[in-house]
Amino acid sequence: MKKLIKKFARLVCLVLALPAVSSGQNVNFTLSGSIGDLSKPSMVYLDYMDNGKSHEDSTELVNGKFKFTGRIQDIATARMSVAHGGGGKQFAIYRGGDVIYFYFGPENIMMTSKDSLINAAVNGSKVYEEFTAYNKSIGGSMMALTKAVNQDFASGTPEQQKDESYIKAVDARFRRAIAARSDKQLQFAKEHPNSYFGLVALSEAAGTKVDLPKIEPIYKALNPNLKQTDVGVELAQRIKAAGTIVIGNQAPLFTQADLNGRPLSLASLKGKVVLIDFWASWCSPCRAENPNLSKQYQLYKDKGFEILSVSLDSDKKSWQTAIDHDGMPWKHVSDLKGWNNNVGRLYGIRAVPACFLVDANGKIIATDVRGESLNAKLKELFTK
Repeated sequence: MKKLIKKFARLVCLVLALPAVSSGQNVNFTLSGSIGDLSKPSMVYLDYMDNGKSHEDSTELVNGKFKFTGRIQDIATARMSVAHGGGGKQFAIYRGGDVIYFYFGPENIMMTSKDSLINAAVNGSKVYEEFTAYNKSIGGSMMALTKAVNQDFASGTPEQQKDESYIKAVDARFRRAIAARSDKQLQFAKEHPNSYFGLVALSEAAGTKVDLPKIEPIYKALNPNLKQTDVGVELAQRIKAAGTIVIGNQAPLFTQADLNGRPLSLASLKGKVVLIDFWASWCSPCRAENPNLSKQYQLYKDKGFEILSVSLDSDKKSWQTAIDHDGMPWKHVSDLKGWNNNVGRLYGIRAVPACFLVDANGKIIATDVRGESLNAKLKELFTK
C-alpha cells in the first residue's frame, strides 16, 4: 500500500519538480507570506515552471515571514515546501510533508498560516482562486486524493493493514476515485474550452497513454491561444506521439549531446537493435532496472545490441554520478532540461522509466519492455 501511495505521489510531482535557473531581474510577481513564528534554520523552497522554463528559489523564514519575487511570462505551475527546523529541500519535499502545489500569475500573492504552509490561506491571486474552483469541480487535487487514501488505509486495524484483501480494497477505491476525477476533468475541458484550467484538465486526463479518440477532439475545440502556451504545445506533442510512435512505425530520429558535450544521433546507430531508454538519476524504478540492463548489455552488445539512455535530469553532476554508480557503460545523452527534454517531448514522455526497442532498420518493435519482458524479447532476437 505504501508503494502505491508513493507511486501516485510521484505522479503529482512529475511536471513540477524541475529545478533549473532562477528568474531575471525584472519583477512582475511577489509571493510572500507568514507561517507562525518560524525562523532560522527553517527554510521555504519554491520551484516553478513558466512557459516551459523551470526555476528554483529558496529563502529563510524570519519571524515566520518569507518573500519571493520574479518575472513570469505565463501562468506558472509551482511547488512550495517548508523545512521546519531545517533539514534541506529534499527533506522538505519528500519527508517533511509540508508541501503545496498550485498555479499563479503576475500577481501579488499572500500566504498566511498559524502553523504550516499546507494550511495557509491564499489571497491576492485570481489564478489561485480559479485553480481552487477547478479542483473543487473535479473532486479534488491528486494531493487530496492521496491524503484520502492514506486516511482510508489508516482507518483499518493493524490486522487489516496486513491483510492483502484489505489492501486491495483500499487500492480499488483509490483507483476508482482517480478514474472518476479523470472523467470530471474531461467534462471540465469540454465545458471550458477558453479556460487555462480547461487545458490543464485535459493535459492531466490525457496522462501517459493518450486515448486519441477521446482526447484529440477536445483538444481541437480548445481556444487557439491556449494551444500556443507551453502546456498546449506539450499536449499537442503527446497527442502526435500517441499516433505515430507505435510498434511498426519508424522511431523519430534525434540528436542530443552526450556526457562530453558531443552530438550523438539515433541515426548513427542504424544497423543495431537499440533500446531507447528514458530515465533520470532521481527515478528509483529506473535505477532499479539498471542492473538488468547492464546484464543484457553484456550478453548482447557484441551481437548488435545497443542502449541509448536519454536522461531527464537537469543537473549534470547528478546524471554523471548515477551513471558511474550504477555501472552503465552504454551510450547516454541529455539536454539537461529535465521534463522539458526535447527528445522526451518528441516521444511524448510523461513518466519514467519508459523505453522503446528499435530494430536495425530503425523500426519500433516493442514498447515499455523492461525486466523479464525485455530479457525474453532480446533472447528471441539474438538467439535465432
